Amino acid sequence: MEGSAGLKHKHLEFTLAAVSELSSSSVCSSSPTPVIARFSADGGVTELRFHQDSEFLDGFNVDLGTSQLFKLGPVQSLCVSESSDTNKEKSYSRGVTIKFRNEEESRDFHSAFEQWQKEDVIEGTHLPNGAISASKSKFDNKIEPSSAKMYFHYYGQLLHQQNMLQDYVRTGTYYAAVIENRADFTGRVVVDVGAGSGILSLFAAQAGAKHVYAVEASEMVEYARKLIAGNPTLGQRITIIKGKVEEVDLPEKADILISEPMGTLLVNERMLESYIIARDRLLVPNGKMFPSIGRIHMAPFSDEYLFVEIASKALFWQQQSYYGVDLTPLYGSAFQGYFSQPVVDAFDPRLLVSPPMCHVIDFNEIKEEDLYEIDIPLKFVASVGTRVHGLACWFDVLFNGSTVQRWLTTAPGAPTTHWYQIRCVLSQPIYVMAGQEITGQLHMIAHNAQSYTIHLTLSAKMWGPGAEQGGILQTSSCKLDLKEPYYRMSQPQPYTMAQDQQPHQLLQAQDIPIHTEDLEETELLQQPSENSGAQLQ
Repeated sequence: MEGSAGLKHKHLEFTLAAVSELSSSSVCSSSPTPVIARFSADGGVTELRFHQDSEFLDGFNVDLGTSQLFKLGPVQSLCVSESSDTNKEKSYSRGVTIKFRNEEESRDFHSAFEQWQKEDVIEGTHLPNGAISASKSKFDNKIEPSSAKMYFHYYGQLLHQQNMLQDYVRTGTYYAAVIENRADFTGRVVVDVGAGSGILSLFAAQAGAKHVYAVEASEMVEYARKLIAGNPTLGQRITIIKGKVEEVDLPEKADILISEPMGTLLVNERMLESYIIARDRLLVPNGKMFPSIGRIHMAPFSDEYLFVEIASKALFWQQQSYYGVDLTPLYGSAFQGYFSQPVVDAFDPRLLVSPPMCHVIDFNEIKEEDLYEIDIPLKFVASVGTRVHGLACWFDVLFNGSTVQRWLTTAPGAPTTHWYQIRCVLSQPIYVMAGQEITGQLHMIAHNAQSYTIHLTLSAKMWGPGAEQGGILQTSSCKLDLKEPYYRMSQPQPYTMAQDQQPHQLLQAQDIPIHTEDLEETELLQQPSENSGAQLQ
């Protein structure tokens, strides 16, 4: 084996016992002349090619970006690749059988194959404005193609863009954050990451931006062109580019990035990663990001109505004679299935059992890889004695402008947004007393369907005399898929407040030390809107 790890070298070679094409009877044997397998990254394209007598074997080249390697035995493997014939319209699958001289060389080859696939990157290429490389980008390498297709199809439809535009909390806060900070935009180059309809690009132009590059990967780009063409005074300073921020190159760096990358629980859809990649690729050093900070807020909650509602859904599977069929064998699976769905709705903040805590994500500093796995230790002190049914979560983001710092919040009790709030419901609630400590962990692992698997554990510690020497009384855990929520999305329902429970006891902001001229989160949470207040009487 020659060469070293990484793609800085030109090639990496292995000597094989034999290689043959799966659809052919032709075999290239190691006798009398050995067959060499060569990994190469010429021109930014990573390939596996085979040659014998210093000549490459036609039809045996493999594109690592679209290939998989399977072990058939200790010294035999199958490489399946999707290849394209220029004389045919469709791509087709093909396979190459590889035989190694010994098991050690087989293991080394598999390790090298995986390493070269991971490092399948664009190297040393300079693309014109808006051009896209044929090599797979970071986005393509970590996201399932079917998920990406559905994602871009969804955001390519005007009705979904309208839903977001009509979220006046969202759109109005972005507008205010931009216009109130004209000093940050006037005469500056701006990149709109995931521009959608182009509304944020138009806001930036209104604020005096020198030029705005609106990058959008979905078919919404055509509607954005129409909208911007229909506003020529602003549109003359806006360039629409179709592509992913992981792939496009721009003629100049941006002074400011603006984007709306937030999903449910802040991180759903994994667009925050694209926002961070855009920072690293397209933003000047110490450039501004709108927004610049995100916070995930969490607090345990008690909601008997919601718990019964979810548990009742599985009662269908308790029927012992449904058209003569006993459904009960599936009851347990159905019960756990319903509790694996995070609940998306707007809830009464008086359901919270303790003051919230928050996890801060600084978009200026965080690395993209840090978003692959998020681990949040939980610690609360119960304000009331009740049953805890799970963990309630919401988020806010900060626009840290030079003139005005403005927060966009999705908190319960604040005006409802299209994000609502999210609750992770335990199938086994835990009991707590006022003053009792609740500990746990919220562990989120990103997956290739552009979302996260959530692992939640909540525990109640011993309470009262001798608690310092005691341990855990109760523990309850659940596993949820953020990709498959239960969209309940009802408005807050009237609940009876316990005599010892007051709203101001539960929702006290735990702000990071950032001064803002805008409404503080404490005030916002303690003063529900007029409409929601009428419902909570």
